Amino acid sequence: MARSEVAWKAPPVFLDRILGLFSVDIGIDLGTCNTLVAVRGQGIVLNEPSVVAVKKGTNQVLKNGEAVGWVAKEMLGKTPGSISAIRPLKDGVISDFEITEAMLSYFIRKVNGRGKIFGPRVVISVPSGITAVEKRAVFDSALRAGARQTYLIEEPVAAAIGAGLPFAEPTASMIVDIGGGTTEVAIMSLADIAVCESVRVAGDDMDEAIINHMKRTYNMMIGEQTAERVKIEIGSAAPLPQELTMEVRGRDMISGLPRKTTITSDEIREALQEPCTAIIEAVTRTLERAEPELAADLVENGIYMAGGGSLLRGLPSVIQKATGLPTRLADDPLTCVARGTCIYLEHIEEWKSTLENDVET
Repeated sequence: MARSEVAWKAPPVFLDRILGLFSVDIGIDLGTCNTLVAVRGQGIVLNEPSVVAVKKGTNQVLKNGEAVGWVAKEMLGKTPGSISAIRPLKDGVISDFEITEAMLSYFIRKVNGRGKIFGPRVVISVPSGITAVEKRAVFDSALRAGARQTYLIEEPVAAAIGAGLPFAEPTASMIVDIGGGTTEVAIMSLADIAVCESVRVAGDDMDEAIINHMKRTYNMMIGEQTAERVKIEIGSAAPLPQELTMEVRGRDMISGLPRKTTITSDEIREALQEPCTAIIEAVTRTLERAEPELAADLVENGIYMAGGGSLLRGLPSVIQKATGLPTRLADDPLTCVARGTCIYLEHIEEWKSTLENDVET
């Protein structure tokens, strides 16, 4: 856990335990598309979109601060001029500090309860490639949102823990975590990252590729939510045994009127080729940088995939073909990172003492 970081100097152990009686320990997978929250001893208790609805021109959250998550996502692309539905994270990092703070406050309050005297200890997963400034933005947002103490854990480490990989043993474990904003590729051994690459190509880029395809091919504008449905229902990275079709509704770019058209899975596969190729190249680059002994371990151990983007049909088989290594989906890949933060919380007393790169303020 040498790569995890703590926001400020921890209180004495006995005091921390007393404070823990009046609060909960929370693990947060702060994702570009969805935020998952796990509570120590309870598992995942919340899974909501990373979306906040505010009054346009202000940072005032609608519905007394409750227009967050599913409530706000339903407003995406459908808001009147007086309301903005905002996704405050882009490419896995905070793009709007105040809105992220409001979102974290809502989630922490919802999980911690209004009756708790002290704020929770919070473990937040972050992309491995983020800068010190971006890390500071996460720390400050969590602090202002009510966290008593904040730790950061790199997403591939959390994903590996959640997937049950033997990452703490002297053998290579490889994880490919494809989220909404970033793809994290890491080879781990002895509880640390040996080789890692973070690329800002993931599920959102797949949605954008579908939107652009509809513009170019059909002169039709579709929204983000429609593009996501297309990806989920007929998207694929490899040919399917039986190609699929889907009816899509949007706005004609020439007439400006609503219309519908039918699309096929093979044309969507072609549209998704660019983001899929970028992900495969990140995997192969990471493997090329691995030490020979770690590479030898991976011949048997293979690659595990996590994150919502890994559920794209045929993507594991395409990566397996490109690398020659057995490639498998982790159990419940959507929740791997959140489960990893929860397991980290369960061992926090034991792992906290091994931190080498503490950031104290």
